[in-house]
Amino acid sequence: MDSKTVRARHKEFILPSVANYYEEPVVLASGKGSRVTDLDGRGYLDFFGGILTNSLGQCHDKVNAAVIAQMQTLGHVSTFYPTQPMVELAEKLVAIAPGKVKKAFFTASGTEADETAVALAQVFTGSTELIALRHGYAGRSMLAQSLVGHGAYRAVPTQIAGIKHGLSPYCYRCPMKLEARTCGTACATDLQELIKTTTAGRIAGMLAEPIQGVGGFITPPANYFEIAADIVRKYGGVMIIDEVQTGFGRTGKMWGAQQFNVEPDIMTMAKGIANGFPLGATLCTAVIGDAYKSGNISTYGGNPICSTAALAVIETILQEKLVENAAQQGGLLREGLMRIQKKHPKTVGEVRGMGLMQGVELVVDETVQDRTPNVEATLQLFEETKKRGLLIGKGGLYNNAIRIAPALNISKGEVEEGLSILEDSLSALGVG
Repeated sequence: MDSKTVRARHKEFILPSVANYYEEPVVLASGKGSRVTDLDGRGYLDFFGGILTNSLGQCHDKVNAAVIAQMQTLGHVSTFYPTQPMVELAEKLVAIAPGKVKKAFFTASGTEADETAVALAQVFTGSTELIALRHGYAGRSMLAQSLVGHGAYRAVPTQIAGIKHGLSPYCYRCPMKLEARTCGTACATDLQELIKTTTAGRIAGMLAEPIQGVGGFITPPANYFEIAADIVRKYGGVMIIDEVQTGFGRTGKMWGAQQFNVEPDIMTMAKGIANGFPLGATLCTAVIGDAYKSGNISTYGGNPICSTAALAVIETILQEKLVENAAQQGGLLREGLMRIQKKHPKTVGEVRGMGLMQGVELVVDETVQDRTPNVEATLQLFEETKKRGLLIGKGGLYNNAIRIAPALNISKGEVEEGLSILEDSLSALGVG
């Protein structure tokens, strides 16, 4: 099939709610590293990495070799049977995780990982009410949709009770209309008011991403999580840190939580854990894990193939010092984006993020403090970068935030290439 045929069949057989990027979607057919090729032979530099999933890029030799060897040895077994890859992966994750987490449970996705985390918090505390954040994202299930702080990702209006949404630490669009320099991180201190006025006074916990991914890479003030954790624990809750997008070196440290000096009681992860193989994990302290007495099974979670892929990914990240590379190349990326902002001060409202997780919010005219989301410019920029062979992501409540998250092993030359295309594409829009 050619790209035109695939696009037509996608429209015929796939749910229309499954959106594609670009006016004429790109049909990817092959890839290696940070380069991908479509069915028509057109090549692209991938600056979004399968939504922060391809930690090592496409078709990584070491991961592929490990997976092939495992497939020829033992394929699928459920959690009814302990396997060496699952046990080794759990041990490795506990060893590199922050804080005092000691137990692991594996699933097939980040959605399931977050579901597991909420259940653990509720069982351990005996409370059911939970704090999530506006602009946050937690997945596709009914519970996950209840946690999500985006109306566009809620399929039905009736949601699961007991979820309370705190203010997002979205300084660029502060929900309290305060200045970041003097606000005293009011969005964090407001959690106490939220708990005292909208809950029974004791909560199961709070689930939050260190940097809000789907929210448009919203990056909180440095002390946000320290304040939030103190309040949550004061009212009986545990801190659930969602590392689905920030984990495994993405921010320039192994875990996003380490950027904000917060120690998780429970943490979740998926996406970058296995370079595209479907795997999620929930880690928790021993006392929380031991409190869960009910039966627990995951048909696909921690199966030998996905666990083997994850072990190969983690080993590669550590051996090749890719956390450090993410910090180094992320710094280069950030510098380039700041230069682009200076060149286009009207349209580039804010550059934010950490490491290889950088967001660019486009507005109507920042120079006159008109921060109206510029969705039209965002869509146009997508088309211009596509023409020049660069794939980027977008997000945010208003769909005006460019999300840049290339593979952790991206090179300096590839970062510079991507920045050059971005700059040329913005200039082609004729915006200031």
